[in-house]
Amino acid sequence: MLQIKSPNIDKLAAEGLSFINAYCNVPVCGASRASLLTGIRPSMNRFVTWFTYAQDDAPDAISLPEYFKNNGYYTLSLGKVFHHIDDMPESWSEESWNPAKETGYLDYISEENKKIMATASGTERASPFEAEDVDDESYHDGKIALRAIEKLHQLKQQDKPFFLATGFLRPHLPFNAPQKYWDLYPEELIHLPGNYYPPKNVPDNAMHNFGELRAYSGIPAEGAVPDKMAHELIRGYYASVSYVDAQIGKVLDALEELGLAENTIVILWGDHGWQLGEHALWCKHANFKTSLNAPLIVRPPGFEGQSKTEGLVEFIDIYPSLCELAGLSLPDQLQGKSFVPLLKDPGLLWKNAVYSRFHKGESVITTRYLYTEWFDKEGNSIDRMIYDHEKDPEENINIIDDSNLQDTISYLHYQILEQMKLR
Repeated sequence: MLQIKSPNIDKLAAEGLSFINAYCNVPVCGASRASLLTGIRPSMNRFVTWFTYAQDDAPDAISLPEYFKNNGYYTLSLGKVFHHIDDMPESWSEESWNPAKETGYLDYISEENKKIMATASGTERASPFEAEDVDDESYHDGKIALRAIEKLHQLKQQDKPFFLATGFLRPHLPFNAPQKYWDLYPEELIHLPGNYYPPKNVPDNAMHNFGELRAYSGIPAEGAVPDKMAHELIRGYYASVSYVDAQIGKVLDALEELGLAENTIVILWGDHGWQLGEHALWCKHANFKTSLNAPLIVRPPGFEGQSKTEGLVEFIDIYPSLCELAGLSLPDQLQGKSFVPLLKDPGLLWKNAVYSRFHKGESVITTRYLYTEWFDKEGNSIDRMIYDHEKDPEENINIIDDSNLQDTISYLHYQILEQMKLR
């Protein structure tokens, strides 16, 4: 596998704690952010789609930034934090800022892509990637980094704690990044994943048509993505990661140079995972580990670093964890569990299971298994799959019919039903 070039994220990981088994609670951006920022689990009728508004689905909730604001923090939102810039506006001490508000999230700068978008209708979009020979600030994430640094200088002058949420967009589609980041990944080194095929015995409900990608120019409406296009998508994703890594580095350097790092909790998270051809899928929107397992790194002040933990955590755990690190009591709405003990002892035995869901599919993840069950509107089970991460870490064989696993499957089925009752 080609090594991603992300020196700034790597440095942060070396200084903090990397959560190898961190799982989002729902693999779609708007819903995942609403769940994380309220500390409340998604359900069949709450935090479901990309278009989720937290203020509509959980109108009585106090968001994570608002709770810090209520406790004396100056709170700022730059870029994409909530999916909607006008969601829960009371969370922030200043009006949320996002360069996409003026020019749109698609962030095209090439004349060719602008021309396509000028005549596009409905959900039609231009290319799923773009590589222009421009400086970092030509795309949104470069602008967001500049704004974050500017705000850090202002915050340095204030005599109060701050909560700065910097929501970089990449590596979201379209994979637009300056050419120099594409150059880090020569075409001849890009390869399709080893499991560029559906898992054996996979249920139909587990698969999807990656409609998010098919809206872009050059992607066929049905069937497999052509190999040349698939290679470019993978290359564009890698380039986007390196591009956003550079922006993260600029912000962290400013934090250090201003003398703020020694008293600031830094947390890096991505709202969900992503398929780059694994299981013959693209995008997210699935109950596979590729969609559910997501980045999470935490660097508290004074932490010794160089640590990883295999402890199971889920994104609803972030809200109570940040509260504990900041010495704040926990609001009653929270459904997660603070993982601060793992910061003190990364090898600690932790949660037995975490839970994710997407539409009709309910997943439970343990230290060994990922089990998913789909239910119809009446609550009847309609499909199931289970993967053994010890024997099959890439989830290539659904072993739901293994006679030796039936007791385990019955137990995990029961765990899902019990979890669904609590929502």
